[in-house]
Amino acid sequence: MAERRSRYARDPLGLKRALSDRLLPGLVAAMALLAAIALAGSRGAEALKDRWQHGAAAAVTVQLPPEQAGLMDRALEVLRAMPEVASAVPVDSDRMRELLRPWLGEVPSLPLPAVLELRLKNLALDPGPIAERLAEAVPGAELESHGIWVARLAALARSVQGVALAVLGLVAGVAIAVVAVATRAGLASRREAIEILHDLGATQSDIAGRFARRIGLLAAGGALAGAAIAVPTLAALSNLAAPLAGGQVQPWTSLPWLDLALLPPVAGLIGWATAQLSVRRWLKRLP
Repeated sequence: MAERRSRYARDPLGLKRALSDRLLPGLVAAMALLAAIALAGSRGAEALKDRWQHGAAAAVTVQLPPEQAGLMDRALEVLRAMPEVASAVPVDSDRMRELLRPWLGEVPSLPLPAVLELRLKNLALDPGPIAERLAEAVPGAELESHGIWVARLAALARSVQGVALAVLGLVAGVAIAVVAVATRAGLASRREAIEILHDLGATQSDIAGRFARRIGLLAAGGALAGAAIAVPTLAALSNLAAPLAGGQVQPWTSLPWLDLALLPPVAGLIGWATAQLSVRRWLKRLP
């Protein structure tokens, strides 16, 4: 009997029975997983965009036909003498074959063009005049800038970021709606107890605070579970995306650990605030 009184004193509204410790945390865990994936997608798209813009956009490729391969030294001399060029290096045949293997397979007898890779000092510089001067000094040389493709890839990355942020906003809206529905269900199931406590002098702040603490803890616990599930999921996705980053991505170190760590407290805060607002609005309608 003493134990039952102690439990009632700690939980006079019976919130542990009214607010399930399985359904709400499970729903929040699923939404936290979606939020983690959306955040990781946004971060990853931003990182790829920066890499493309500061990597590929700064690189300019010069090709010499196979029959002109002997003029590579002349092309290097001309390019390195230009003030606009930061560096000019030849691309060795082994690297060329490695780059072409996914499309052409093993073709050791295929004649390959001689390729030079340039880095410009100014990314906004028009490579057209460089190409003209190079063609005059080395007939047959072709210069190709990757600026157009990088601009398209950057636009794609920005679109991915926009979609990820939209998904994140949608998840937050659904989370608020789920918490509001769960709160109203709990209020309806404990209406009699709430009315009795209210008549005995319990304030709106006290009743709302009890609901808010319970729902905030459930939401934070669900988000913690969702973040834990997201870790191996994001590591696998990061491993799949490694080729897009030049194979330099480490699955575990590239995860958005700060965002994952913030999910439980943010979810708890959303649950607490939503419950507070829902309970106070409900209590105002009591006679």
